[in-house]
Amino acid sequence: MTDTNDATARAREILSGYRASIDNIDAALIHMLAERFRCTKAVGVLKAEHGLPPADPAREQAQIERLRRLAKDAQLDPDFAEKFLSFIVKEVIRHHEMIAAASAANDQESATAGA
Repeated sequence: MTDTNDATARAREILSGYRASIDNIDAALIHMLAERFRCTKAVGVLKAEHGLPPADPAREQAQIERLRRLAKDAQLDPDFAEKFLSFIVKEVIRHHEMIAAASAANDQESATAGA
């Protein structure tokens, strides 16, 4: 019984180490996503200021292709990587649309106030 208990205790110790690494990776992912959204917010503001559309299908397609290649090289399922990027891009576009709408409303208010 002692060998089994020792093996189980060792397995729990190894599991704890893996979980600590996973927790650190999750934290890094959250911080990286936050930084990514800070950058895409600035992109959204720039697009709104210059009347550019919130979405850029050609850029999005290029990014999907690039991410699929990176995923394959990293031995990660490219379909998963594409779904992950698509989710993020949809959220970015939603943010860009909100920024554009707010910018248009501000322009409207400025035009009305100046009249």
